[in-house]
Amino acid sequence: MLPSANEHAITVDLDLDRPREECGVLAIASTSDDVARSAFFGLYALQHRGQEAAGIAVSDGRAVRTHKGVGLVNQVFQPGTLDPLVGGLAIGHTRYSTTGSNSERNVQPYVVETIHGPLGVAHNGNLVNADQLRTKLLERGAGLQSSSDSEVLALMLAGAEGANWEERLAAVMPSWEGAFSLVILAASKVIAVRDPWGFRPLSVGRLPSGGHAVASETGALRTLGCETSREVEPGEVVVLQNDIARSVRAMPPREQLARCTFEHIYFSRPDATWDGLLVHQARQRLGEELAREHPVEADVVIPVPDSSTPAAIGYGNASGIPYNEGFVKNRYIGRTFIEPTDDLRRQGVALKFNTLPTNIDGMRVIVIDDSIVRGTTSSQLIRMIREAGAREVHVRITCPPVISPCFFGVDMGSYDELIAHQLEVPEIADHIGADSLGFLSVPRMMKALGRDDGYCNACFTGEYPVPVQLSLDISKQRFDGVIQ
Repeated sequence: MLPSANEHAITVDLDLDRPREECGVLAIASTSDDVARSAFFGLYALQHRGQEAAGIAVSDGRAVRTHKGVGLVNQVFQPGTLDPLVGGLAIGHTRYSTTGSNSERNVQPYVVETIHGPLGVAHNGNLVNADQLRTKLLERGAGLQSSSDSEVLALMLAGAEGANWEERLAAVMPSWEGAFSLVILAASKVIAVRDPWGFRPLSVGRLPSGGHAVASETGALRTLGCETSREVEPGEVVVLQNDIARSVRAMPPREQLARCTFEHIYFSRPDATWDGLLVHQARQRLGEELAREHPVEADVVIPVPDSSTPAAIGYGNASGIPYNEGFVKNRYIGRTFIEPTDDLRRQGVALKFNTLPTNIDGMRVIVIDDSIVRGTTSSQLIRMIREAGAREVHVRITCPPVISPCFFGVDMGSYDELIAHQLEVPEIADHIGADSLGFLSVPRMMKALGRDDGYCNACFTGEYPVPVQLSLDISKQRFDGVIQ
């Protein structure tokens, strides 16, 4: 018998060599009482941002009802589970854990009772000062129920001073250091908040039937029928109530913004708009710049699907080398709750990819990928290409080498897990078995994005936009021993 979404089970993650985003957030203020169903489909459009847990909280103006659990969106929400979630206000969350392990008590949204009424919070990002904030809450006698920094945000907001939730947010936001895109549910309104650095994406759009929606990506807003949308500005608070959306400036934006470059490189769906740029076009330009910076004689350009497909098209266009598909991806594998056999485990990425030998046999192949973090997947993919008959394999990466961990909500691993922190580029090429290896440089990457600044490139440079303690324990289980 297969384990249910809420049972503890061994999971297999076939993207271990990828940087992993921690979550997507969604909020809806509708004139309809069937908002939970819309939230479900909105979360479906954000499933790629987190595949460990999902949840929805709904308010009818008086009470907040919640359903959440460990698993994919369609595992957590079975037929009938949405029926009790009646109301016109909702927030939703789909999670990949960064602070706080993947357990039931860390699933969002968090809903707490306060003196001002019920409060629900869902969070995308990571606070670099969560340890200090958590300690202060515990010293004040707060009863923390999870090991996530997101609950710290919720409890700080619940205890803040102010005449309304907007004022309370303005009171506590200056003490939050790091990345936070939040959606907040009160009894009578929904609130969206973005940190003053602008680390994580957050956009708001108008629903065709009345009301508004907020989501981590614009593609989710279009799924809900929003024809127009805009980014929530860094430091802005957007309040959605009835059919009205109003903006409050809780904090001024930082002089140096710090949007996450990996949204363009890997995280966002290609149909998303991020910083005014369509992600698909940005990735295609990354590929074009990569071809100019790292040309090589070859017969075919192939992507590692899916995020690298636009970049491979761009590389092919700029180089004049034909683009073709070399891998077939199983797009339904996701995260599985069943352990593979020992043979399949040894094959590794063969669970997710198969090659197309007729497209690469006897050829000099350029493989376009979005990143190399640990190097494990790259070596297996190259071996598969050689076994399919390729004469040469040249790897080109659409970002610079990842030399530093992320402290702002992207799970890349620690210094000793990052292959580019340990080895030089020629050594990495030998390690993964490539005939040559080229990474896009930071200047070329920013040229492809048409930007000079305003982005966080700390994982490539080691220069962090917010002061961080480099020895900080960034493991997502660091608070897990506190509560059993």
